Amino acid sequence: MTITGNYEVLYEEGHAPIKSWTKNVPFDDNSKRQLLNIAKMPFIHQWVAAMPDVHLGKGATIGSVIPTIGAVIPAAVGVDLGCGMMAAKTTLKASDLPDSLEAMRKKIEQAVPHGRIATRGKRDTGSWGQPPAEVLDKWLTLSAGFQQLCEKHPFLKNTNNLHHLGTLGTGNHFIEVCLDENQAVWVMLHSGSRGVGNAIGTHFIELAKKDMERYFINLPDKDLAYIPEGSSHFRDYVEAVAWAQDFAQANREVMMARTLQAIREVLPVPFTADVEAVNCHHNYISREHHYGKDVWVTRKGAVSAKAGEMGIIPGSMGAKSFIVRGLGNEESFCSCSHGAGRVMSRTEAKRRVSLDEHKLAVAGVECRVDESVIDETPAAYKPIDKVMAAQSDLVEIVHTLRQVVCVKG
Repeated sequence: MTITGNYEVLYEEGHAPIKSWTKNVPFDDNSKRQLLNIAKMPFIHQWVAAMPDVHLGKGATIGSVIPTIGAVIPAAVGVDLGCGMMAAKTTLKASDLPDSLEAMRKKIEQAVPHGRIATRGKRDTGSWGQPPAEVLDKWLTLSAGFQQLCEKHPFLKNTNNLHHLGTLGTGNHFIEVCLDENQAVWVMLHSGSRGVGNAIGTHFIELAKKDMERYFINLPDKDLAYIPEGSSHFRDYVEAVAWAQDFAQANREVMMARTLQAIREVLPVPFTADVEAVNCHHNYISREHHYGKDVWVTRKGAVSAKAGEMGIIPGSMGAKSFIVRGLGNEESFCSCSHGAGRVMSRTEAKRRVSLDEHKLAVAGVECRVDESVIDETPAAYKPIDKVMAAQSDLVEIVHTLRQVVCVKG
């Protein structure tokens, strides 16, 4: 590996190079091998970019930016299509908040279905039983597109779609109340396209794999199965992903509105809120122009950071998060990290971190503290300050946030 400017270059002869913004942050060998496999694909444009939160993923490395000409890799986009962030700055100050924030956390948990608990014959508690009026209104903006998708892909009718709109999900998805460096109160949340997006992503990943088998195409990893541009699958995939990205954004908008209303119900102080970064996807495809070519850019756990573009880079629960402004660095294809990036798998975190250690790590944050959230403990992630330092030529920090309330999926 050679070091050039603020990035390092990983290269194997005969394939596209990898530029990685990973100075002073962990970059494990398995992730490097996975990136090198991606770089072997014949339709890579220029190079693959790896962000400082880079870590091993299924199909493609999380924290990677993959520019392609003539094909896309569905597994590189993943199954949480359009997953991303949303943040709103309120007119509240820290002094407006009560000493105990437990009531606020519980009110948010009541307002937004989260997690997943399903028993035989009963609905998943992370979905709506009866969607409220604002969910039904938002669904009207999506329903025509969904009907068109169902005409081509009838199985989508039986997915969780409407009943997952405005719900958080599981894993690393969260809703947080934060304070910035001036003690202003923010609301920040992270979620994606839920069950319907998962179904769309899985469907096209399997179609791509079947096509590779049909045409005897050998790949360095079967999860790198691709769909050639110009094929019917390609057109259908781009259409479906675009709809899922719209669903993901609408999902975040509903959750944000309901979270702000929940806060109003427990605080006697009137306030307003301005959304600072709405459409901040980090699992998606985009048609863009880079280095003289129109290309498909797949950001797998990476955020667009065009010059002046606002974005959100969260740390782990108990760590800082950042509102950033893109610097438009073309060498990263105008991208930055989507978070801190894992250094432990979920299983490893549960094995290595005790509940007492986790409690200490999230001290000062009003959150649920039990065995079920240890896989999201701060020690399972890279140090966010080092991640930010490694990408100082990709974004500038506008606000630094610290959590005071965290609702986990």
